[in-house]
Order: sequence, then structure tokens, then C-alpha cells
Amino acid sequence: MDLNFNINEDYNKLLVTDLNKRLAQVKLGGGKAKIEKEHAKGKLTARERIDYLLDSKSKSIEVGAFVGDGMYEAHGGCPSGGVVVKIGYIKGKQCIVVANDATVKAGAWFPITAKKNLRAQEIAIENKLPIIYLVDSAGVYLPMQDEIFPDKEHFGRIFRNNAQMSSLGITQISAIMGSCVAGGAYLPVMSDEAIIVDKTASIFLAGSYLVKAAIGETIDNETLGGATTHCEISGVTDYKAKDDADALDKVKSIMDKIGDFEKAGYSKVAAKKPISDPKELYGILPKSRADQYDMFEIIKRLVDGSEFEEYKADYGKTIITAYARIEGWAVGIVANQRKLVKNAKGEMQFGGVIYNDSADKATRFMANCNQKKIPLVFLQDVTGFMVGSKSEHSGIIKDGAKMVNALSNSVVPKFTIIIGNSYGAGNYAMCGKAYDPRLIVAWPSAALAVMSGNSAAKVLLQIETASLKKKGETITPEKEAELFDEIKSRYDAQVSPYYAASRLWTDAVINPTDTRDWIRMGIEAANHAPIEKAFNMGVIQV
Repeated sequence: MDLNFNINEDYNKLLVTDLNKRLAQVKLGGGKAKIEKEHAKGKLTARERIDYLLDSKSKSIEVGAFVGDGMYEAHGGCPSGGVVVKIGYIKGKQCIVVANDATVKAGAWFPITAKKNLRAQEIAIENKLPIIYLVDSAGVYLPMQDEIFPDKEHFGRIFRNNAQMSSLGITQISAIMGSCVAGGAYLPVMSDEAIIVDKTASIFLAGSYLVKAAIGETIDNETLGGATTHCEISGVTDYKAKDDADALDKVKSIMDKIGDFEKAGYSKVAAKKPISDPKELYGILPKSRADQYDMFEIIKRLVDGSEFEEYKADYGKTIITAYARIEGWAVGIVANQRKLVKNAKGEMQFGGVIYNDSADKATRFMANCNQKKIPLVFLQDVTGFMVGSKSEHSGIIKDGAKMVNALSNSVVPKFTIIIGNSYGAGNYAMCGKAYDPRLIVAWPSAALAVMSGNSAAKVLLQIETASLKKKGETITPEKEAELFDEIKSRYDAQVSPYYAASRLWTDAVINPTDTRDWIRMGIEAANHAPIEKAFNMGVIQV
């Protein structure tokens, strides 16, 4: 019996239990009472609509489940950002579905709702994936209109994207299944085809109350913008559905007839399960983010047949670079080695730190994968770049810049899994959100910040104590310890993977054993979009 393995296993399984509890709460949206209210209207909820729409027994992944978590509490909260987004299959065709959750403020758009909708469209554009909108929204959440209405990445960007996706030939289908008002009315009309549910759905630029106030006309919402009006008089919508199920069946019928897509041509063979049990990931990953472990043991439990071919195995050992397959797809893995290693010069190097040689190796490997058209998978557990006079004199900034250059100019799809630490410039160099991974997810063990909680708290404590001393306060050791604990607690909350997920810095917090599914779904999506740009690193420091 390996006691340390068992301690780790118990701890990480508890993290997954907590993840599942959080997900169960999120899936209630605005709560059971609101769900019952939707059912009483003869409507399905957003999640029920998606479940009905997607092929039964097929895999799907949810993007942004924790968006809005802990945000807007003064406004009653905004679970999942008031919109549900899933990548799945309809009639065997991969697509992305975006469904307004009417149980959350009648599906109104908060600032984070716009960000999540734009992320869904970004995924569709990057991967040329068909996108289905299930519309049921009261429009912009007026108390926060200044944070959602006018800027470049706000509400209006949605319709600009609708137009651009149409010009790119990306299929867009809308089903209006409830309210669809004001500027939001443009979304379904700018889609290729629009379906509207009779009696429970409506679409108009201004509702009956606003029409009365603006021009004095008295009219009911159904006559103003119901299904009969728009299918028989205005021609705004294309199909009338008798209920939610009928509308979703029409979406399925349209999807069933879409032709095949031009493929990027990434290498794929029959998938093989890892020989090393993926469930052992729980015992391998340490309870403490400061402890060492062997990243090779993680890789063995993620790749097909637990087989990989390491590139430059004896050079730059704090970063592992290797070719492998995941669910049959060829991948190039760039991973932080978290155990202490010794280089050929006899020097010890700290795990999780990027040195000159490891940055140099990663740069070359990324270039190779671009040359060979192999998708890149980053396994992050990084504390940053090596500091000190020796590294600076050896040009660590120059070597780090080369790595960032190769990453930034990569044309193959990139996927990032944050396993543990994701600190500072290390987050950037290992393909953080700023470097356009097609999907970026975190394990419950992840920690994202400029630096660790301990390091940050020590720095912030020095600033705080200096400020208090200037005001004439005496700082006792007890007061200093109290301040440190307060600062660290506040900082640690921001390091949490759920804090990052709530703000869409990552697409999801996932069970480690689901990692292979996310990578498979991601590469399959990326295969819809042929590479259109040549790999060119431009000018680099050598």
C-alpha cells in the first residue's frame, strides 16, 4: 500500500465530489420554482431543450457551466451566465448549441452573458461548426446596460458575428422559443433559418407596452409579433412550430440534410484506451501544489495505449515534449515536468520552472508540429520562468520570447489543460487563454494567478504593513500574522479554478478522467476548419 498515493487519491476524489455538487446546483438555473413555472407554460427548460436536441447516447461537453459563479449577487446571481452552451451531435453532425435560460432573470443578458455568447460564436468561427441558437430572452438586463450595450465586445458584436459567419458559410439555425425582443431580434433573423413556436414565442423590436408609450398604438404581443404574424404576414420567420418539441424536431430535420465539410486532415487512427488506468490520476497528483510528481505518469494515463515518443528527451527536461495519440488523433504534447531534474552539466533544475533549454526545446517542438500539421496539447503545471543572474545572463527573456513567438504564430489548433499551477508568464508560455487555445479547461486541482497565494500574500503584507506604519500604527507579530492570513485568504479565493471559470478565463472545470473526451471533441471540431495560414514566426531573437 502506498500511503501517499491513498492520501492524494482521497483528496482529489473529494475535489471531484465538490465539482459534481457545484455542477448539480448550477444545472438548477434560477431554481426549482422557476423551472416549474416554465413547465406550467408548456415550455422545456434550456437544458431540457438541449438534451432533446442532441443525439441520445452521444457525448457532449458543456462550455462555461460555471460562468457567473459568485457574480452579480446584489442582482440575485446569474447561474451559467443565464445561457447554456454545449458542443455535441445532431443527426451525427458535430455542432454547438446556445440556449437562453429563461429561469435566470427571464433569460436577460448580463455582461458575462454577452461574453459567453461571444465565446460560443468564437468556437463556431474557429472550427467552422454549425451553431444552433435556442432563443428565449428578455434582452439586455437594464440595470447593467452600461456594461453590456455599447462597447466592441458587448451585445452588438453578436450580430456582427452572425453576419460574418454567414459570409464564411457557417450554418446558423435559430429556434425562437420564448421572448425575443429589441436588438436581440436580429439574431434569429440573421441566421440561415428561423423557427418560431406558436403562442409561447414572440419576436419584435418593441413590445406592446413600449409601442403604446412610443406611438399610442394599442396591440397585444401575439398580434404584434407572434408566430402567425411572422410566418404569414411579415415573413420574418421560416417555420411555425406547435410546441418546443416540434421546433426542435425541425432543427434536427434541417441538420440532417447539411452536406459534409472540407476537412483539415489531422491524422487519426482507431482509438486505444490507455494501458495505465486513468483513475490512478487521482493518486498521482499531489494534494499540495508545492509537491513534486512525475508528469510522465500523468501522460501515460491520457494517451492511447499509454504510448508516446519523446522529443529531445535528454535536453530541457523541465518541459516534456512528445508525440502521441489521444482517442486516435495525433497530438504534440507540451507538458511541465514537476519533479526535480538534473541536466547534462550536472545542474539541478526545479520542476514546474521553465529554463533556457526547456524554452528552446519547446519552441523547436511547436515549430515541428506546425510543419507536420499536428495539433498541440499543453499540460500546465507551471510556476514561471527561472529567475536570477545566471538565467538573465543566459538570455532567459530571449528564450522565453522565442517560445511565446512560436506559440502565438502557431496555425495548428491548440488545447490547454491546467492540471496544477498556472502562474505568471508561465501561464502565457504554456498557452493560457490569451494565446487562443481552441479549448482551455482546468482540473479541480488547478490554481491560476500571477503568483502563488503564499508569495503574493508576503508581497502584499509588506505593502500593507508599510502603509499602516506610515499612519503611526504599531504592527505586532500577532497583528502581522492576522494580516497575512486575511490577505492570503482573499488571494486564494481568486486563485481557485472556479473563480477563473466564472469569468470565462477557462471553458470548464472538469473531472481529470474526462480529459480525453474534451481533447477528442476539440480536435474533431478543429478538423472542420482547414488551415488557411502559413506558419511564420517572423523576427525572433536567436
